Amino acid sequence: MGLGVARRDNPKQIGDSLTAARELAHAARESLKRGVDPIDDRERRREADRSAEQAKKIDKARERLTLARAARDYHERVIEPRLTAKHAAQWINSLEHHVPAETWHKPIADIGAPELLAALSEVRALADSAARVPETLSRVRQRLDAVFEDAVFHGRCTSNPAAAIRRKMRETLPSKKAGQFAALPYREMPEFMARLRNADGLAARSLEFALHTASRTSEVLFAEWSEFDFDAAVWTIPGERMKAGEPHTVYLSPRAVEILNAHRGLSERYVFPSTMLEDGPQSNMAMLAVLNRIGMRDRTTVHGVCRATFSTWANETGAARPDVIEACLAHREVDKVKAAYNRADFSEERRALLLEWANFLAQPPAQVISLRAA
Repeated sequence: MGLGVARRDNPKQIGDSLTAARELAHAARESLKRGVDPIDDRERRREADRSAEQAKKIDKARERLTLARAARDYHERVIEPRLTAKHAAQWINSLEHHVPAETWHKPIADIGAPELLAALSEVRALADSAARVPETLSRVRQRLDAVFEDAVFHGRCTSNPAAAIRRKMRETLPSKKAGQFAALPYREMPEFMARLRNADGLAARSLEFALHTASRTSEVLFAEWSEFDFDAAVWTIPGERMKAGEPHTVYLSPRAVEILNAHRGLSERYVFPSTMLEDGPQSNMAMLAVLNRIGMRDRTTVHGVCRATFSTWANETGAARPDVIEACLAHREVDKVKAAYNRADFSEERRALLLEWANFLAQPPAQVISLRAA
């Protein structure tokens, strides 16, 4: 075991070197008496010193790593390679424009959940309108969630406050009453469909398909080719993707089948694939963007025009019995006793109802206006 350097430049250095060596030798023998290997003990202490020094370096790095720097680093490594230049720019701009400067430039390791929640509450004041507040807040929180999760993974911080505030954000957002979706009067649907048919793009066709099937947005966006039986013109949605948790059968009109056939080959898995993410479904904002493009976003929602308008048309025109209409919409039976005994799926009536709906949507707008005037 080495006991230090023997300095021999002058008598004092020689004496000090010998004294230090004797003291170290004595300490080593005492360690051996206690059953401790002095060489191993020295290595442990050196390793502890190295770990402490490394911890100091990490702490200093954390102090320098602000939320802004962490977000831009994550954006450069993960977001830019996956999205188009336009959408990648929107991703980072949404954070830079909405996260308050005091939080944005604070060390990421020092940001706690209460502070982040308070910071994001200011997004409401920055949103263009009250209707966009929940949408903007949710998008910003999701992106911060990804940034903090990445920082935790790389040891840059120890917690993810963006994940911790998810429930609190839902509790503080204005609640939306069930069923309050803006819907178009059904007499205006042929005119709406004429506008939609003239709109180009995959998102326009996914919205048209949702209209013909009276489906929810998520059901259409995550539709997979394996769910379709083209010979029977049937779409079977698995229970795990349904709100009621049960498989749902949709009977396809000729136009719905035509839309499907036009998009074969775009993706091996998804019927309406994303144009930004490889092997991913279309964004849940795509259909809403179509409404905006055809000048209808201020009058209706995707859910409203696809489901509420269909329901109103079917009930007010007497196109089918209420049970058949509810079955087409895959609504859960409120009466539990009735639900236990009613096993009818009304397959032929449902097929006929959706075909009649498709025929109504295909009417020339002028014909519907003349009927309304009469």
